[in-house]
Amino acid sequence: MFRINNNLTYKLLLIFSILVLLSASFIQYVLGHKPCNLCLIERVPYFLAIVLILFFLFFKKYEKLINSLILILFLFGFFVSLYHIGIEQGYFKESFVCNLEFSSNKITAQDLLRELEEKTISCKVVTFRVFGFSLATFNAVISLSISVIMIMILKNYEKNK
Repeated sequence: MFRINNNLTYKLLLIFSILVLLSASFIQYVLGHKPCNLCLIERVPYFLAIVLILFFLFFKKYEKLINSLILILFLFGFFVSLYHIGIEQGYFKESFVCNLEFSSNKITAQDLLRELEEKTISCKVVTFRVFGFSLATFNAVISLSISVIMIMILKNYEKNK
């Protein structure tokens, strides 16, 4: 079996995570496709991976723990993406996460106007596709791939040191 260079893998994942977040921001702010709440949640593993990898690269500590945390983050991202795909395809109903609305009983006219202007995007509406696939589909594939790589690193941790 081939040998995985952990340091190179972390650096590539760092660059890739930054590119994913920049792409998502470009799609949102430049192209004007407002993300739903699940789309925003799907960005969290990339952001936290950046923080964890930068910590490791600067301090060279806790490599195995950081690898495990990155694995957990991207497994979480994979399952959130699968759930999002299920909502898009009509297999699941939207949950409360998709419709986070103002929940106070004391709503003012200004709060109501602000809510109407912000228009929460439904999780079942796909506003942006690439080659016919939603970004949630791409995220599921990417998150699963990163998870498999992290599992391989953990499995061969002593060999790759």
